[in-house]
Amino acid sequence: MADNKVISADEAIALIRDNDVVTTTGFVQSCIPEALHAALEKRYVETQHPRDLTLIMTAGAGDSKGLGTGRFHHEGLLRRVIAANFGRMPKVAQAAQDNKICGYNLPQGVISQLYRACAAGQPGLFSKVGLYTYVDPRFGGGKVNERTKEDMVKYHNIMGEEWLFYIATKIDVAFIRGTSADPSGNISMEREALVLDNLAQAMAAHNNGGLVIAQVERIVEQGSIKPKDVHVPGILVSAVVIADPPEMHRMNYGVIHNPALAGEIRVPVEKFAKMPLDERKVIARRASFELPPNGVVNLGVGAPEGIAAVANEEKMTPYITLTTEAGAIGGVLAAGSSFGAATNADAIIQQNQQFDFYDGGGLDMTCLGMAECDLQGNVNTSKFGGRLNGCGGFINISQNARLVVYAGTFTNGGLRVEIADGKVNILQEGRNKKFLNAVEQITFSGKFAQKRKQPVYYVTERCVFKLVDKGLELIEVAPGIDIDKDILAHMDFKPIVEHPELMDKRIFIDEPMGLLADLINLNMSDRVTYDADRNILFVNLEGWHARTKKDIDELRKTLIEASEKVGKRVNSVVNHDGWKINEALYDDYAEMIDVMSQQYYLTTTRYATSAFARLKMKEALSKRGLQPHVFERREAAETFLEVVSKEEEKTPA
Repeated sequence: MADNKVISADEAIALIRDNDVVTTTGFVQSCIPEALHAALEKRYVETQHPRDLTLIMTAGAGDSKGLGTGRFHHEGLLRRVIAANFGRMPKVAQAAQDNKICGYNLPQGVISQLYRACAAGQPGLFSKVGLYTYVDPRFGGGKVNERTKEDMVKYHNIMGEEWLFYIATKIDVAFIRGTSADPSGNISMEREALVLDNLAQAMAAHNNGGLVIAQVERIVEQGSIKPKDVHVPGILVSAVVIADPPEMHRMNYGVIHNPALAGEIRVPVEKFAKMPLDERKVIARRASFELPPNGVVNLGVGAPEGIAAVANEEKMTPYITLTTEAGAIGGVLAAGSSFGAATNADAIIQQNQQFDFYDGGGLDMTCLGMAECDLQGNVNTSKFGGRLNGCGGFINISQNARLVVYAGTFTNGGLRVEIADGKVNILQEGRNKKFLNAVEQITFSGKFAQKRKQPVYYVTERCVFKLVDKGLELIEVAPGIDIDKDILAHMDFKPIVEHPELMDKRIFIDEPMGLLADLINLNMSDRVTYDADRNILFVNLEGWHARTKKDIDELRKTLIEASEKVGKRVNSVVNHDGWKINEALYDDYAEMIDVMSQQYYLTTTRYATSAFARLKMKEALSKRGLQPHVFERREAAETFLEVVSKEEEKTPA
């Protein structure tokens, strides 16, 4: 007969030895094996053992007030911590800052993937994640204090490419969590919001001859869990602990159980609460203008969370796929204590697999928070204001997404903002500046992003910046905001200020923006009109945003249909005022113009008030040998067209 692996939490914890390496599951406030954490804390307080443990974890797992891994703060319990996030266990973070324990702050995805390396008996992991950040051994190697001496990250140049090698740490004990277990230790997760890295962690500990302790909600009959529903097979599990009392197995610290987050039911999303029109919603609304139709998007914690609510309010959810690094794909992303999960998700995959997808370039866009930003476009979210917060999944996500949008208030610490009459009013300025000459720690490298031509925006409630070759450029300003008084006066450096535009007025009015039509170009045919008397095709791209190649293809299709309807070659005048095109798409746009010029146009002129837009278009068109007729005003474009037409009339056939 199979062994009965069900024992008490105290019996399980008694198996842990001094100096063991312990890993635990959990994401922010979800899926935390609280009963195991509590039992470990209790045993140490009573006996002073096990002591000098190494804790390995990915995302923070706690409420920042002492629950979760925050229970491990007692002096002597931990000797070393390897984690992506310290903010959820502030007393442990303080011990690291006080040089009482050794500590490493490594990217969440790297730690997640290292579980697999440990399971496979591999020495570590090669990755580009972390290059040119504080994790790069040339800039600190992820060590959080002076006491930490041993290198866990090595720099290598392999066949002309830069790589980081992360050294794997063998695991002795894994705390995992599931919903149901049979006596043999087969674990299912039907009532969990996420599956995280439970399987990889269990394999890593088991294959190292260690312990796998699983916390579950209930015990079921032997063989009653369907094979495909078993997330962790019993062959890996050493002991099963039933959470007692049941509050020790809450879905997260704010929710006992939500069947919609567990994927047990689907619920109507129309009834979701609407965000109030405040600075947080303004930021989320402006960031939502960058959403790529039919694209895959990651949202970070804080201000970016609001994008999910805005997308739902604007009925855009069916046209984008929102994801979290914890493994949720699709649906409406949850916020607050449920962050990381999703209602009506399409799929929940393992965290390490999600990071494989992210690291490989699967994300079309990410929106992340920012604590500090500097003149080079560097962003810090890991260590600031005397706090060791940690990077979480920030580095994996920000370095590998095709488009990065940073979102957050312009200042913080007492900031009070009013959105009224379509304007932003700063009632009380925040005490702390976010835009500094130099960030305290580089969690995102602006120079590295420029090197890879990665588009980067910085969205606040009062303005928008873009990362350009010379640094940060102020490209948009909210109505009601004075550039000198409300922006430049609260920055340590002066950004590039050339031709900033007003942010879209719809953002500041408390009614649906109609953003869906803009995002999927529903009204593209309405942007093209034909003047038969002058044989001019007017193309109005004002406010149009080309986010993906599909947008360029849709414009090409519309222009060809309009030209073929005329039945002869046409002159064209194109309005580029307020248009946007992602950096990587300029060549595709120029290729489309080349086709139109070869087959459908007589002459083309363009106008745009933005000097930067004119410059980029001229560069893209000139590379293809096209005449870059780009003017500042419509009148100049039409005058040029008339002159050319008259010259052609004089030319003998």
